[in-house]
Amino acid sequence: MIAAEELLERIRSGELQYKKKNEIARLLGVSSRGGRDALYRLLEEAEGRGEIVRDERGRFVTPEKLGLVLGTVQGSERGFAFLKRAEGPDWYIPHRSLHGALHKDVVLARLIGGDRGDEAAVYAVVRRGMVRVPGTYFRDKRGAVVEPDERRLCGEVRVVGGLRAASGEKVIVRITAYPDGKSPEGSVEEILGQSGELAVEEEAAIRACGLPVAFSPAALREAEKAAAEPVVAGRRRDFTGETVITIDGDDSRDFDDAVTLARTGEGYRLGVHIADVSHYVKRGGTLDNEAYARGTSVYFPDRVLPMLPESLSNGACSLNEGEPRYTLSCLISLDARGKVTGCEVVRGVIRSAARMTYAAVNAILAGDGSLRERYAALVPMLEDMRALADVLSAKRRERGGLDLALPEAEITLRDGAIALAPRARGPAERLIEEFMVTANECVAEYVTSFKLPFLYRVHEKPSAEKASAFLAYLAGLGVAAGLRPENVRPKDYARVLEKLEGTPARSAACKVMLRSMAKAKYSAENGGHFGLASRCYCHFTSPIRRYPDLVVHRILGCILDGDAERAESFSSFVKNAGPACSECERRADDAERDVDELYKVFYMRGHIGEAFTGTVSGVTASALFVELENTVEGRIRIEDLPPDDYAFDEAHSLLQGRLRSYRLGDVMEIVVAGCDVGARRCTFLPAEAAGNAGQKSAAPAERARKGAEKPAHKGGKHPAGGRGKKGTRAKKGGGHAPAKRRPGRRRKK
Repeated sequence: MIAAEELLERIRSGELQYKKKNEIARLLGVSSRGGRDALYRLLEEAEGRGEIVRDERGRFVTPEKLGLVLGTVQGSERGFAFLKRAEGPDWYIPHRSLHGALHKDVVLARLIGGDRGDEAAVYAVVRRGMVRVPGTYFRDKRGAVVEPDERRLCGEVRVVGGLRAASGEKVIVRITAYPDGKSPEGSVEEILGQSGELAVEEEAAIRACGLPVAFSPAALREAEKAAAEPVVAGRRRDFTGETVITIDGDDSRDFDDAVTLARTGEGYRLGVHIADVSHYVKRGGTLDNEAYARGTSVYFPDRVLPMLPESLSNGACSLNEGEPRYTLSCLISLDARGKVTGCEVVRGVIRSAARMTYAAVNAILAGDGSLRERYAALVPMLEDMRALADVLSAKRRERGGLDLALPEAEITLRDGAIALAPRARGPAERLIEEFMVTANECVAEYVTSFKLPFLYRVHEKPSAEKASAFLAYLAGLGVAAGLRPENVRPKDYARVLEKLEGTPARSAACKVMLRSMAKAKYSAENGGHFGLASRCYCHFTSPIRRYPDLVVHRILGCILDGDAERAESFSSFVKNAGPACSECERRADDAERDVDELYKVFYMRGHIGEAFTGTVSGVTASALFVELENTVEGRIRIEDLPPDDYAFDEAHSLLQGRLRSYRLGDVMEIVVAGCDVGARRCTFLPAEAAGNAGQKSAAPAERARKGAEKPAHKGGKHPAGGRGKKGTRAKKGGGHAPAKRRPGRRRKK
């Protein structure tokens, strides 16, 4: 039987191009029924990966022959969509050209031009993105429908089977059919509870992202058996006599890194001790397969969906105070200027001397007398840690590393009450960040020197197009960037931040800068890390909650054992693991962001009618987005702005009227007008439009709330901008601020 790779190659070569499946079988001499079935299955699998496609006559052909590009549909509530491609700018897809494709579907599409030259049409749906969909169940004269929570998906799913719910209940519906030109059809699989309740809405948001929740009994048994093993030093290096500590958030329960520091004649000796998860989770086992499927732990205000069962994540692998624990330890020698002069990686055993928190360490470093007395034995080391972190930070800035320092939300739920505040980032958080980044760089350089398969953390430089757009935005601010879009360097971006230091425009410029940069990913190829100005980088420091770190540990283990042959066996695995782990990371980020936004909306429901000061965080042809100091972002529709003839200048993130203008970074007084739980979105009004900024204004609030709750527009027209003039449509749905990480999770970098 022909192999899948050979079949694809013979199609690409032209030998089997433009042939139907029965012709391909004949040309390959496959005559038996079993052989034909196997061949057809290979063709279907390749088609399901988007590697081949059928033309109008049902003949198999490569997408390139038909001028097709693979991408993911990003829908819009207003009916149109965008094609998110792996490389290059997004393409606009009007409603009429979706041809049944829905939000998150993987499709093959063709560029057809349009007014701006970026309009595309879907040719074929390769894979459906959302199959099990949460939504609200309703009955009407025609039967039952489910209105999806994800309003970019479709208007409704027609219920054709499954459980019978009551109107207003939140359900999970599995889409079973996609009739051409009609609403999708589906079967209700699960009833979650009453829509509008926080717990129910949170559960629905988690389900929408398709996150694995429960571990299989076999995985739990495997974890419990591994966790029951006694810790024996054996041939490991014994660090139990050293002062090793963990520093984490107040609510952290899984401690996968511990640090120690000593002064030397030349500078410092830094010990970064990481939980040796690879000792407990064996490659290819049930537990390993489930960890790979999760890819990462996912953090919510009220719970964690861990990558590993609790017996390991909070037990045997966690570097708990006073308990002996296995580690992979990175021992780094640095001179007084922060230059790495030596690095050693060993298997070790530690016993954490203290479970320190960021808050406690920050207080100690700020001079808190009682805490300095309580932790007197640790104070000198903590002071040295701050000093070294300052040196490392300065060195990173010198080579062009970026510290965008955007505000992040700290959301807590206690006794049913939601608390929301910007997350503090003090010396303790920064020193742990610097130590982890340094260890990740050292390990990546160490493994790369062996020329073995590896899984890198890659952050590519901005594309020329996105860098040009950023340059245009800076020009609008009057900032001379002096960078070449076709070859941007980290130092170029670092200089921009230096020029804006201490100005109101810095925060907004950071957001535009972030949007100009590629998203970091995992890859078998070393592409460097632009944001850190690092030529070689990996994730090594969080194997309890990130699968790529576990892969890195396993390859390190092969090196420590002198087993190059076993290390080489990772070659094909890391090529597949890179995209798979990157996708798991995106899924987790989406879930964390959606749940965070849900909590913010519930929090702000208690503040409707109140006035706040915010900063314009996004500008589109149809709306402004304003971020408050507590990190809540809300939308102001263009029709709710003071009357004017507005025109949208996309290049400069500017909404320009005759009498007034709104630009990214502008400070605005707003009034909270409404909170739409279903859309997880707050609606604001400009204070001047809502009346007295200090008073509650029920009428404008009610007007905005109704606007936010209107059904999504399903037309295929371009979104128009402004009154009186035709606006420019906002690409990619426009100007939302980048996703924030979950409180408690360290920056992924």
